[in-house]
Amino acid sequence: MGFKCGIVGLPNVGKSTLFNALTQTAAAQAANYPFCTIEPNVGDVAVPDERLEKLAAIASSKEIIPTRLTFVDIAGLVRGASKGEGLGNQFLANIRECDAIAHVVRCFEDGDITHVEGRIDPLNDIETIETELMLSDLDSLEKRVFNLEKKARGGDKESKEALDLVTRCLALLREGKPARLADVSADERKTFEGLGLLSSKPVLYVCNVEEAAADKGNGFSERVFSRAAEEGAVAVVVSAAIESEIALLPADEQKDFLEAAGLAEPGLNRVIRAGYKLLDLVTYFTVGPKEARAWTIEQGTRGPKAAGVIHTDFEKGYIRAETIAYEDYVSCKGEAGAREAGKFRLEGKEYVVKDGDVLHFRFAN
Repeated sequence: MGFKCGIVGLPNVGKSTLFNALTQTAAAQAANYPFCTIEPNVGDVAVPDERLEKLAAIASSKEIIPTRLTFVDIAGLVRGASKGEGLGNQFLANIRECDAIAHVVRCFEDGDITHVEGRIDPLNDIETIETELMLSDLDSLEKRVFNLEKKARGGDKESKEALDLVTRCLALLREGKPARLADVSADERKTFEGLGLLSSKPVLYVCNVEEAAADKGNGFSERVFSRAAEEGAVAVVVSAAIESEIALLPADEQKDFLEAAGLAEPGLNRVIRAGYKLLDLVTYFTVGPKEARAWTIEQGTRGPKAAGVIHTDFEKGYIRAETIAYEDYVSCKGEAGAREAGKFRLEGKEYVVKDGDVLHFRFAN
């Protein structure tokens, strides 16, 4: 099960620098001019989770395999992107393929790095990007209305339901509000997602600050955090410059570098965890002498579908899941201890997998 988070923002805000640090590669060219990224670069990153190492130590696992998120570095959007400005159509299509948006916002001043708008104003930058996404959605939906109305008048039930949803989304967009604010029922969710609306994507604001503000942020980032709180979004502070330096250091030197910078952990860890949370994802584990592995599922996933993340045969032939909560596995020092303490459970097809569950699936071939 793959989850993609698209990194977007205006040109020269630090997107490619952040992406390079995330993936610890130089795959995305970082340069001080617009559109240095023409094709979206894709990188898988491990989701930091200290629980996995603890489980592996208890089980003496030979290999540790973390769960992962995919980040897509999308070239800088500019005002007019929804009308094709600055290769806008191509970039907007790249965003549509992602599950969520990591919106990098410039929250630092540097005369050597030009700003496409000529000034540092993070909230204005956010409005520029969001407006282009909404304008693109508005154009997309308005083109669909005629055909949906025609089919709905002909008695097509699905078209009638879709038209109702499209009408509600259009009302929001015409008021300058993103589609993600639409009141969508569980039954409508699949249809809503099928609309492919850019402004329906959940958003993580990444405040790129100067090195001195990498720990607690600055006045610019405070304004972004306030906006995020108002709209129920998530925001984190990072210094892309620091993160790019950390990414180039050997693992044994990174801790000293972080301590010298007054940081408890890389800011990228916060970005990754925030992206994971934004997508409403949880982790379960499979643990044994061969490997300890983390698996990604959506919150609320039941046993069979969770098993299907490992292999489709597990879902088709699902019988039950041998289940131990993470805290019980650790406190009982492994599976045998959990069994003796009565912390080992057998869960059926209706069981909703919890974050941290250690599972072993029983299935019929």
